[in-house]
Amino acid sequence: MPPFARSAPAVRAALCALAPTFAFLSDPAFAQSADMPIMTMATGTLGTYAMMQDASGTAWQPASSPMQGMMWSSGGWNGMAHGFADLVYDRQSGPRGGDKAFSESMLMVTAQHGAGPGTLTLKSMLSLDPVMGPAGYPLLLQTGETANGATPLVDRQHPHNLLMELAGVYALPIAAGSSAFVYLGYPGEPALGPATFMHRFSGQDDPAAPITHHWLDSTHITFGVATAGFIHGPWKVEGSVFNGREPDQNRWGFQPFRLDSWSGRITLNPARDWSFQVSYGYLHSPEQLTPQVNQRRLTASGTYNRPFAGGNWQTTLAWGQNRDQPGAVLQAWLLESGLGLGPHTLFARAETVQKDDLVPGSDAVVRVSEMTLGYVFDIPVARHVALGLGIQGTIDAVPSSLKVAYGAQNPTGVMPFVRLKIR
Repeated sequence: MPPFARSAPAVRAALCALAPTFAFLSDPAFAQSADMPIMTMATGTLGTYAMMQDASGTAWQPASSPMQGMMWSSGGWNGMAHGFADLVYDRQSGPRGGDKAFSESMLMVTAQHGAGPGTLTLKSMLSLDPVMGPAGYPLLLQTGETANGATPLVDRQHPHNLLMELAGVYALPIAAGSSAFVYLGYPGEPALGPATFMHRFSGQDDPAAPITHHWLDSTHITFGVATAGFIHGPWKVEGSVFNGREPDQNRWGFQPFRLDSWSGRITLNPARDWSFQVSYGYLHSPEQLTPQVNQRRLTASGTYNRPFAGGNWQTTLAWGQNRDQPGAVLQAWLLESGLGLGPHTLFARAETVQKDDLVPGSDAVVRVSEMTLGYVFDIPVARHVALGLGIQGTIDAVPSSLKVAYGAQNPTGVMPFVRLKIR
């Protein structure tokens, strides 16, 4: 049976969940650009702070981060829509490389309405990444998950699920500058790690996922999550119970609902240009192919954002540690930066990570690194849409023990791409 036929119930469910928010897009009142004065949804999802502070799930970014998307207001609901669709040609060098043309995409629609003494926010996020196939796209040094339920994905990045987030948040003010909130998602994102890479200005223009993804923000699609938290001034303290298992290769539908894992996160935004977080979590049996292995994850990150006349600059430094039980303790570092200058965007990423799954049949720990540079030029094609022409290049460093597998020369990758983006 074709995958679209198998996915029909999930697609219908997603469209039904999104119907109220998409209906607002036909209302002329929604046509407010993100670069116009913000007249609606002026406060954050979780409390009375600047809405630009909200990132993925319940994560925060600096309050000075640029607004990405299109504002709307209709029938007492206020919200935002944003997203992108990339067409990418990917070429990775060396014996373990490959090439592929693929498309990746994301559409997020958020709707907010007063509910009693508090505020209800509905969040929906969809992707057509499953069209590229369960094996995803070539990405040297990437590991995690599976394409067939039998062998691990190595040197490839898995696609995201059709359903990336269907969640609701209720926030209740309890004092000046303080609020309590509850977030429920199926799927959703628990309180673990920094804002997901595709929602960070410092990383969102890179068409490739970080090779540190499974050390920092891989839980951003979790089929079952409940988070409760408290905000007081610049501080946010929250805890989650969630499904620790990564999504399997069936990317079109829902995954089993479980609440078998937990996490906690403390976030501090001491000034408009800064956001820091530290988080810790227990993941029960995260990988389908090694169900006997549990994991404890510790992350810490800081993001600096600097707006200026005609542009914006954001940099993120993040560290993650995975402690497999049983297994090794593995560390990862990421430094990424994005600089927007009018229609021009420059981005860079440097990563180094310890991995024990790059060689099938061996659990030897090796440290690998990757450097990325990229550029995008945006051309306005409609009031809220830009066409981006971009290119990204990487160079990888592997230890001598992997030279036979990856080639004597440092392997490289290149991804020219075309992008449509809601802004």
